[in-house]
Amino acid sequence: MKIALMDSGIGLLPAAAAMRRLRPDADLVLSSDPATMPWGPRTPEDVTERALGCARAAADHRPDALIVACNTASVHALPALRAELEPGLPVIGTVPAIKPAAAGGGPIAIWATPATTGSPYQRGLIGDFADGVEVTEVPCPGLADAVQHADAEAIDAAVAAAAARTPRDVTTVVLGCTHYELVADRIRAAVQRPGTPPIALHGSAGAVAAQALRRIGADPFPPGDEVPAGGLTVLLGGREATLPETALTYAEGVLLAPVAPARG
Repeated sequence: MKIALMDSGIGLLPAAAAMRRLRPDADLVLSSDPATMPWGPRTPEDVTERALGCARAAADHRPDALIVACNTASVHALPALRAELEPGLPVIGTVPAIKPAAAGGGPIAIWATPATTGSPYQRGLIGDFADGVEVTEVPCPGLADAVQHADAEAIDAAVAAAAARTPRDVTTVVLGCTHYELVADRIRAAVQRPGTPPIALHGSAGAVAAQALRRIGADPFPPGDEVPAGGLTVLLGGREATLPETALTYAEGVLLAPVAPARG
């Protein structure tokens, strides 16, 4: 089995790590184009063009499914990606986990890039899945870039600024950008108020990985089963490379790093 994932940068690591846990034997293809980051401020047409470039590079490796592990690309490019690649290659998009977050009541805060915050796409999801729940959209300027570059000071500053814009009574935070899942612990610590129940964080990585397996009719392995380790192919701007050094500063990157090169 071979699963490809694409994103502008290392935001694909959480979904890749989730897939590695579900199917340790799967060969993974990680296709990104960090030189063109950030994608959020770009026009929908530009995002679509760059997403298609990453997807085509991944598709050349003949995966069984492609995960679009990027909220911005899923918003703007998913129809074009599916039109070009399906039905031969199933394409799985990433949707902010507003529905499961709203099931717990609220109040909810949705942390997302400035481009996604207030967008018709996100407002539509709120209307569809969080009707009657108190929701605050929180823009997080600079956070995705800080995570991409593993800039600890910039991450802390961006998280603190977003936390200051988050109402004090929220019980749940939706991580509306895949990069944010790499610093979930820092976000929780910044939002958690003394003497209150633990804040619930909702990301998309696990659900997206599970959906990819369902799309190709595959099951996860039971925990503890001994299986051969799958391979890893990294594509940066369409060229084979190694995981960026910044990826190895996160647990998800370390989980992927020791894996042997992908087989033919």
